[in-house]
Amino acid sequence: MARVEYGCLYLHSSNGAGKTSLLSILGSFRQASSGSITINGETPFEHAGIMQQVALMYDKDYGDESENVKSMFQQIERYRPHFDMEYAEYLIEQFKLDKKKAIKKFSKGMQSAVNAIIGLASRAPITIFDEVYLGMDAPSRDIFYQALLNDQEKHPRIIILSTHLVSEMDYLFDEVMILNNGEMMLQEEYNSLVAKGASITGKSELVDDFVQSKTLLHEQQLGDTKSVMVYGELHDQERKTAMDKGLETGPISLHELFIHLTEEDDR
Repeated sequence: MARVEYGCLYLHSSNGAGKTSLLSILGSFRQASSGSITINGETPFEHAGIMQQVALMYDKDYGDESENVKSMFQQIERYRPHFDMEYAEYLIEQFKLDKKKAIKKFSKGMQSAVNAIIGLASRAPITIFDEVYLGMDAPSRDIFYQALLNDQEKHPRIIILSTHLVSEMDYLFDEVMILNNGEMMLQEEYNSLVAKGASITGKSELVDDFVQSKTLLHEQQLGDTKSVMVYGELHDQERKTAMDKGLETGPISLHELFIHLTEEDDR
């Protein structure tokens, strides 16, 4: 993985491609079976100094947790040097969590909010959210997204987000990393990556002529109208040429790029 100074790195992969394994190694939850990963030049596994600087939050089940949320955070504060209890209490209010109720009695969405709060309030230099928002309803997810953006602006750090809710979260990303079949497929700045995809729609024969030298990701046709997704940036002159031919051009989403790039790679 290339060096990331700070910002939100989006990590996505097909199921079984190695995403959770990679994040577990970064979080010191497991040791790499091959290859190597270093953080500030050090291997993270069983390295106490590094482990304090990395927070890996995942979809954890608190079914056996009898403590309330305030007591749990007080315990965490002892081991997380950057933990901000005042900010954690603010987030408890934002998510409307009951401070007196045992966490095991929380709903799935509320337990997900607990994970999100721990990750945000810990302010670890490397903070990893591995789909911790599973179970949250839409308003709760929005609270999390806005809190992440606001706190990242005030306390810049590396935040790694792993999610299947790509279209809902893409405005959070500074950089994108895609794994496929256990290999790193790409790591690139978000704006640079999405600029490499475009859609062209219009009369079938005109679309075919326009895209004949381009890499096709996907195409759909209804009657005489065809819509094609291509991989490769359209320059201003190309867009003008398309418009002169009566063709419509537009962007494609990161989600669409991911689906078709990984499909293409699997063939």
